[in-house]
Amino acid sequence: QVQLVESGGGLVQPGGSLRLSCAASGSIFSIYAMGWYRQAPGKQRELVAAITSGGSTNYADSVKGRFTISRDNAKNTVYLQMNSLKPEDTAVYYCNADYVVTIATMTPSRDYWGQGTQVTVSS
Repeated sequence: QVQLVESGGGLVQPGGSLRLSCAASGSIFSIYAMGWYRQAPGKQRELVAAITSGGSTNYADSVKGRFTISRDNAKNTVYLQMNSLKPEDTAVYYCNADYVVTIATMTPSRDYWGQGTQVTVSS
């Protein structure tokens, strides 16, 4: 059973920084893509940033230049460094792992999600 556990959310003032972490566990052989999504109240979940096992990245326009995604493939962990935070960044942030291959099956499975971590940007 693959599990994603997020950490690092909290309350921060506008202009501040936070670093989110997400560790995947469960006899994992490989993960192709890992990413962060967010959902604000009354809005749909949206992609924030994603990164492949080869290091290719993709960012939402709204966070380009402020957020940086990175990952440690050996630890099956993805990070999101968030700088220059704005009130509109307030949301629950969810970790995602896609095309996950476990040792038990050696076949890829789609879309595993973490439980979410709250990020609140407010003065």
